[in-house]
This record gives sequence, C-alpha cells and structure tokens, in this order.
Amino acid sequence: MEKSEVTQLLIRLKKGENNIYDQLYPLIYEEMRRLAYVQMSKQSPDHTLSKTELVHETYLKMIDQTQLDFKDKSHFLAISSRCMRQILIDYARKKHAQKRGGKEKDVTFIDELFERQDRKAEELIDIDAALKELEKLNERLSKVVEMRFFGEMTIEETAEALDISESTVKRDWMKARGWLYKELKGQFEVN
Repeated sequence: MEKSEVTQLLIRLKKGENNIYDQLYPLIYEEMRRLAYVQMSKQSPDHTLSKTELVHETYLKMIDQTQLDFKDKSHFLAISSRCMRQILIDYARKKHAQKRGGKEKDVTFIDELFERQDRKAEELIDIDAALKELEKLNERLSKVVEMRFFGEMTIEETAEALDISESTVKRDWMKARGWLYKELKGQFEVN
C-alpha cells in the first residue's frame, strides 16, 4: 500500500500540487536512510557527513530541482541514489582538493594513519569518473550501476525504475561490472 501511496503523491506532485513533499517525506524517509546507511558505510570513519545529513541534503537537492519527473517510488529512489552519489562525490572532491591544496606541513604518524582513509575519497572520485565514461558509451549500463551500487536497489526495483526486464538488468549489471573492473583494475590495490 505504501508504494502505491508514494506513487499517488508523486503523480499529484507532477500535477503541481503544493505541500506534497511534506506528505511524501515521512513515507520515504526510512528508505532514504537505508540508502544513506549503505553509502556512508562505504566512506571513511572520519567522514564528517552523517547519514541523517546525507538524507536531508539529498531531499533538499531533490526539492530544489522542480523539473524532476518521478514516475513511481522506485524511480524516486533511483533519483535519490543519484543525488546521494553527487553529494558524496562533491564532498570527496572538496576533501581531495583541500588535501592537495593546503599548506605544506610535516607528515606525522597520525597523517600516515589517515592516509588510507583519504584513499576512500580518491577511490570514490575514480569510480565516478569511470561511471561518467561508461555513461558516454552506454547510459543505461551506467544507470544500472548507479541504482544497484549506489542505491542498493534490487534487480526488480532497477528493472521497474528503468522500465526494462529483470533479465536485461542482470545482463547490464554483468556487462557494467566487467567494464568497470577492466577500467579500475589496479587502481585500488594496496601499496
């Protein structure tokens, strides 16, 4: 029932009704928290963005983009995944830029301990760059990765959001993972 209720609210939102986001937010909050939890578990422990902040920033980003056209709950969550990815990539880029552009200082034992944590931000940037390349080659493969990896969406949810068959999602998921493996191979090996 909740899924159809969300879909009905999204239809009303599309028609321009006011205050729909206020009704929608409580219905999708837990799903967005689940997405945020998955994303934050992939980040370094010293990440300053919390799950709750990621959910709120994502939701605000989605509200701010009035041209978004949500079909149903699965599509809404797919777009949420994309927004979370963008927020985390922006965060990683800022952190990486600060690390590279700051004043020169002596490397301490603490710096060495956190060097590994900084690699997570670099890895996320590398994954994002590879996904952008994949998107140029095959946009649907890129969307499948985004939904499955960043959104932790099931095969069924991904198929529904993209309006394709589950077997197509499975094939695309295999192709995309193979392509990304070849692109990123060697970049994440421990020194």
